[in-house]
Amino acid sequence: MSHWLLSTLAVFALVAADVPAVERLRSTAIPHSEAPEGDISFFPAQAPSGELHQAPDAQKSGPLQEQSKLDLIRFVSGEFAKATKPLPRGKDGFLLYVGQPLMLDQLDRAVANHGAAVNTGDNVQITKLEFHDHTIVVDINGGGAGKRNWKDHIQMGMGGGGLPTGQTSTTKVDDNAPPGVIPGSGSTIFLEFKKNVPDMTPDDLKQLLAPFLDFTKQRSASVHWVDTLSPELKKAIQDRRPTVGMDREEVIAAIGKPEHKVRERDSEGNEIEDWIYGQPPSKTVFVRFQGERVTSVRQFPQ
Repeated sequence: MSHWLLSTLAVFALVAADVPAVERLRSTAIPHSEAPEGDISFFPAQAPSGELHQAPDAQKSGPLQEQSKLDLIRFVSGEFAKATKPLPRGKDGFLLYVGQPLMLDQLDRAVANHGAAVNTGDNVQITKLEFHDHTIVVDINGGGAGKRNWKDHIQMGMGGGGLPTGQTSTTKVDDNAPPGVIPGSGSTIFLEFKKNVPDMTPDDLKQLLAPFLDFTKQRSASVHWVDTLSPELKKAIQDRRPTVGMDREEVIAAIGKPEHKVRERDSEGNEIEDWIYGQPPSKTVFVRFQGERVTSVRQFPQ
């Protein structure tokens, strides 16, 4: 395993996901009844289709799988929708207990207390997904949190100014707001599960968000410009395959936004950036950029 991968994994292991430690506005709970380098293809050729009318069943499907998490990032993060209800501003957002009715009075109170970041009928975009043991955090139009958690940016090494050779920074991706949207000016929905987040498809997640968002007849964030690309790049995107030579926008169109980014300098002083999909020791894909283009794609374990 190469030196750059070892350093990447070492830094990546320090980034711990933590459920946001804030007091959130909650809807009233109702008691429950008991790779090898080169081209890599690891996404389905087409997004799952069809609408589901109930929440995923953790008893049947088991916990959320790494491949499913990647599919959710690919097919939901970045997608557009139309708001069917107003959503509140601020870091508290709104918490929905999955499987329980939406308490409209709680939602109305949150909007009245904090103001509306999103109004009924607005066109919005899912700008970030976070996965925790019992919660999926969904940021809309940049999310409602205005500040980063200290764990969202970790730097290793000594010395000031820039990234000296051997120094590495790991940044949790949070700069995904649409053009013109200021991070912290949107809203956040917290989907709370009784047990661990169950395995689900992108359509399952969209169905869970259906009380707030309508995804039907909305354009896809990843395909509106694909027809302008070369046949080779268009085919790679259709196959969900990151490949050497792609730029960042093309990688996002192919496999979605990364969960983490790692920046460092190689032995020659060149700045490089790795986009990380998945989490070791589960299947993890590293897409390396030097400058504006992908220079390598690796999957571990192979």
